[in-house]
Amino acid sequence: MMTNKAIILQTGGGYDKVTLGTRDAAPPKVGEISVRLHANSLNYHDFAVVSGMWGPTEPRIPMADGAGVVTAIGEGVTEFSLGDHVVSTFFPTWLAGEPLVEGFATTPGDGVDGYAREAVTASVNAFTHAPKGWGHVESSTLTTAGLTAWRALMSDGALKPGDTVLVQGTGGVSIFALQFAKMAGATVIATSSSDEKLEKIKLLGADYLINYKKIANWGELAREMTGGRGVDHVVEVGGPATINQSMLAARVGGHISVIGILTGIGGEISIVTALIKQLRLQGLIVGNRTQQQEMVRAINASKMRPVIDKVFPLERIVDAFRYQETNKHFGKICLEM
Repeated sequence: MMTNKAIILQTGGGYDKVTLGTRDAAPPKVGEISVRLHANSLNYHDFAVVSGMWGPTEPRIPMADGAGVVTAIGEGVTEFSLGDHVVSTFFPTWLAGEPLVEGFATTPGDGVDGYAREAVTASVNAFTHAPKGWGHVESSTLTTAGLTAWRALMSDGALKPGDTVLVQGTGGVSIFALQFAKMAGATVIATSSSDEKLEKIKLLGADYLINYKKIANWGELAREMTGGRGVDHVVEVGGPATINQSMLAARVGGHISVIGILTGIGGEISIVTALIKQLRLQGLIVGNRTQQQEMVRAINASKMRPVIDKVFPLERIVDAFRYQETNKHFGKICLEM
């Protein structure tokens, strides 16, 4: 058995608790596959674990997003073949249907060991096929950010051509939401605190741009941009400091995907606005395996590629998270083995 490198986060987390070790992958048993991992991508959830904000209660291999190649197949496995390119699933036990999982006890890199390593053996449900023609770094962006955006708009939101979508900022989820919205024939309003980033997002197809640092009441402006009707879907990643503006932006009966806590975990919310506008506020954490398979099929039918800002080697995982903290990135930050 080959010795494989792994990042091991010691109990409690924190950058000073990140160590480089080894972790071998056992031969696959019934219903399992072995995967040679080549890439991870960073998300806020991974940052919370590694930085110690939500540090693990025991040593843990971090990172929920892993992409690589199938190197061995256990008995009874028919879905994958040797050499297939695969990408991990965020909730390996939630295969389809309504949400079943509360918390992160089954999430790789949090409740169980994740993918900041060179090799792993896991249930077939821990992976799906990767998009055709995508590199491993590209595929690694899908597990958390890609699927969150897909579920928000396509599964929960039932997005239709001609709908209007508001995306906040230029992180992974927001850019994927823009790309999926444009793929479906929707109009997109994008917000950012940076004119430079707004110019970049315009090149990706954003129809309307708002610098929320310059325009504090951006919710009303977004509504005006729709001719006064309001937007159909808001991808809400900011949290307490942005949700009231998101509700102002939304149409009567509009859909707000409550995804992020970038501005904190609690705050005042205008219940009256939610009532008067009969809004649908849907909290969500990523999605299920079937939704991931649907997303990959849609990507295969399109020419879409993910937006990747910077790639670090696995050993420089702390540098990658420090870079994420600067908020200078546009799109995804990834690790490569």
